[in-house]
Amino acid sequence: MSDKDSLTHNTFAPSNKELIRAAFAAAQCAYAPYSHFHVGAALLSANNRLFTGCNIENAAFSPSNCAERTAFFKAISEGIQDFKKIAIVCYHDHDKPEFCTPCGVCLQVMSEFCREDFEVIVAKDENTYQSYLLSDLLPHAFSFTKKESNKA
Repeated sequence: MSDKDSLTHNTFAPSNKELIRAAFAAAQCAYAPYSHFHVGAALLSANNRLFTGCNIENAAFSPSNCAERTAFFKAISEGIQDFKKIAIVCYHDHDKPEFCTPCGVCLQVMSEFCREDFEVIVAKDENTYQSYLLSDLLPHAFSFTKKESNKA
């Protein structure tokens, strides 16, 4: 059983270091033949289940999928819609990892399923990371609001 698999069904919340390690493991699965930019994400649900994702590129680019959305879509497809935090790592082929915050599309997906206090961790390694709240990264997320009808 790999480290990533052992965290998938953990009853205790993994530490930030464990999330970052899982994100690095996911980044190794990235399909990035065009950009050579490998991204991994480790998403922690409210019930402490871990879902990982990597970026998956396509020659047409728009069908590509980011690591963050891969992790969210895996969780949602298994009926999980309540989340605590996500760790994200990225690097170009053999370069050193760098900080990378989620793109606008990923932030919008996060805003659909997460509260404003959802934690977004971006890491260079398990000891060097930055933590943000979703509300800091996307302060004015798009959402439909329920409007009252104008009855006469």
